Amino acid sequence: MLLFVLILLGLIVGAVVIVVGMYNGLVVLRNRVKNSWSQIDVQLKRRHDLIPNLVSTVKGYATHEKETLENVTMARAQAMNANAGKDVKNIGAAESELSGSLAKLLMTVENYPDLKANENFMALQEELTSTENKIAFSRQAYNDDVMFYNNKIEVFPSNFIATSFNFKASEFFEIENKEEKIVPEVKF
Repeated sequence: MLLFVLILLGLIVGAVVIVVGMYNGLVVLRNRVKNSWSQIDVQLKRRHDLIPNLVSTVKGYATHEKETLENVTMARAQAMNANAGKDVKNIGAAESELSGSLAKLLMTVENYPDLKANENFMALQEELTSTENKIAFSRQAYNDDVMFYNNKIEVFPSNFIATSFNFKASEFFEIENKEEKIVPEVKF
């Protein structure tokens, strides 16, 4: 009888240790997803801070490109407002719109050789390029963390723990603008 009680007690303790381990693992993964999102947020803030400087530099040279400059400014405002809501889908859509507006602005700059040679503009353009690369890397890291976390809450047996403790799947940071997914045609 004592042996039976010890075995039963050992099984209960083992089950509790496994449940606690799975729960703690899910918490760690959820926090990793939050941290990855924070890294994206830092880079998006950096991009949003650079844009007014870029726009004001271009304004001095391209006075009749008012619509392009206004579109960039509006897209930046929408992206900043979307960021306040912390909804990944809305932020992704707003940031895609901002990326498109910035691309149009940089294409407009091609018509102004003096602007392209301006040191301030070149430094801002380099800083923006660096920021865009950091955003891309941060998005990739975030999506990797989301995939790992979502897999963990959906696979057996951790799905029971996830359901019991109300762990919810996270959303991927995806490109909303279909044009950004199209591979450009390169002709020489």
